[in-house]
Amino acid sequence: MLGNIVYINDNIAHIQIPDGTPIGANLMNMHVIFEDESKKILGEVEDISKEIIKVRFLGEIVNNSFIGGVIRKPSLSANLRIITNDEVKLIVGSSNESITIGESPLYDGYPITVDINEFFGHHLAIFGNTGSGKSCGVARILQNVFQNQNIVPYKANFLIFDSYGEYKNAFKNIGSINSNFNFKFYTTSKPEENSFSLEIPPWLMSIDDFSLLLGADTHSQIPMIERMLKLTRIFASKDDQATSYKNHLIASAIMMILYTNQTSASKRNDIFSILNTCSTNEFNLEAPVQGIGYVRKFRECFLIDSTGQFSESILLTQYVSSFIKEELNKYEVDDDLFFTLEDVEKALNFTLISEGLLRNEKAYNDAITLKVRLHSLVISEYGKFFNYPKFITLENYIASLVTYNGKKAQIINFNLEDIDDSIAKVIVKIYTRLLFEFTKKLTKRASIPFHIFLEESHRYVQQDNDNFLLGYNVFERVAKEGRKYGLVLDLISQRPVELSETVISQCSNFLIFKMTHPRDIEYIKKMIPNVSAEIIEKQKSLQPGTCVAFGSAFKVPMIIKLKQADPEPSSGNSDIYANWQVKGKQ
Repeated sequence: MLGNIVYINDNIAHIQIPDGTPIGANLMNMHVIFEDESKKILGEVEDISKEIIKVRFLGEIVNNSFIGGVIRKPSLSANLRIITNDEVKLIVGSSNESITIGESPLYDGYPITVDINEFFGHHLAIFGNTGSGKSCGVARILQNVFQNQNIVPYKANFLIFDSYGEYKNAFKNIGSINSNFNFKFYTTSKPEENSFSLEIPPWLMSIDDFSLLLGADTHSQIPMIERMLKLTRIFASKDDQATSYKNHLIASAIMMILYTNQTSASKRNDIFSILNTCSTNEFNLEAPVQGIGYVRKFRECFLIDSTGQFSESILLTQYVSSFIKEELNKYEVDDDLFFTLEDVEKALNFTLISEGLLRNEKAYNDAITLKVRLHSLVISEYGKFFNYPKFITLENYIASLVTYNGKKAQIINFNLEDIDDSIAKVIVKIYTRLLFEFTKKLTKRASIPFHIFLEESHRYVQQDNDNFLLGYNVFERVAKEGRKYGLVLDLISQRPVELSETVISQCSNFLIFKMTHPRDIEYIKKMIPNVSAEIIEKQKSLQPGTCVAFGSAFKVPMIIKLKQADPEPSSGNSDIYANWQVKGKQ
């Protein structure tokens, strides 16, 4: 017995140490049991002085099971003792449907396990300073999943968006554990052996995706993008009705220009720009136009006479009018069509010219911004990320992501280290939306779970202007709705203060490695549900590779030491001493 209860204040018992009783400092953070005739209460030692031990109540042991929370406080006469090994098992978990996270430094390396559904079925946040062991911890946990003898996670889908290309080394040989396990590596740099270029089919991207990609920042730009994508699909379609509709659109745009009050020269320039951007075999500048007893090329109809008018204005109007068919305004194009970014650029240019947006002073700045950004993307190195070589459906594209050499890949690593944060954020958002759309369409809900690991997640999961522009943020939507569809976010960050508050509030499990920045610590206190001051204090003194873990997967907050990842991710510091040396010289 450690001592007698002096008094109980709120959720803390004050224990008086009997005179002459040696109390070791190693009791700090240990779990103890209050036991009387009717109940067992679990507590944790949080403060020790020469005369008093303070113990916080955590839960109750009933019928050999642990229940979090305490309704009935122990009696003042209850015995207080150290927890037994059998009782430790009740709070660290142990079953065939569990995996080992790490070991307890307080209980001589006792393994700490978590239920797979409770841990991987909820959003997870992993916070800690650089060098605190976050990347190694993630690698170790996933390695434990695949090394577990009780499960074969053949259908697992772990998608890691890797800011620094750290995880390839940790998982590239995962097939040595089981030949059915495979690792797939996508990269934004030049592909190496056994790696793939990152490529996103543009026809799978939504209006919202293009709005983010082009950096839209006003609501007036959204209809332009919507029109652009509709025209892109129309222009990409090859059937006869689509061609008739294309001719109808071109003719309608030309007729609108002909009836403006511009000079004939300005009208001609705009019309030529439209036909240089978009034309068909039947309707182009070289197409023959039949007059009465003569034939003109369409471009020749735009000669300007001495009065400043088109010399063939009647013939011109008749020819253009012949392509206008009002019934085609109801035509709906198929969404499943192959197109490229170049096709998108042509459609945008047609949209801006044909609808007179570049002549509208109010719309000009918004329109020209989109035009310049899209052209810059098309000619840049980043444009290759959106040039998928052949048509593919969403379902087949997702399947291709998780397939490697004809076999199922369980870990898919996206290396984003060679691109700017701005484009990396858009790419991650697009993939997240595509996965969300895919999982929502599954006939059997949540039957194909996906885990999105976001390394340096503060770069992507921010409180940006998506809610203002689009009405939602995809990460916040997934945080609130994704779990029921089997889409789970795993956030890894050294700056939680920069993360979206909504996303953090939806996380159910937390691994907090050592953190020292006051703003981050204060933010964690405010944002994480049920976090106590004791947990915050514990993480301040943690060793590298050790974390405080709490949440739905943990019956009580636990200090966990994770084993070193084997092999390790490439996240270590530079060996300054070795790199300073000159080989062969003293």
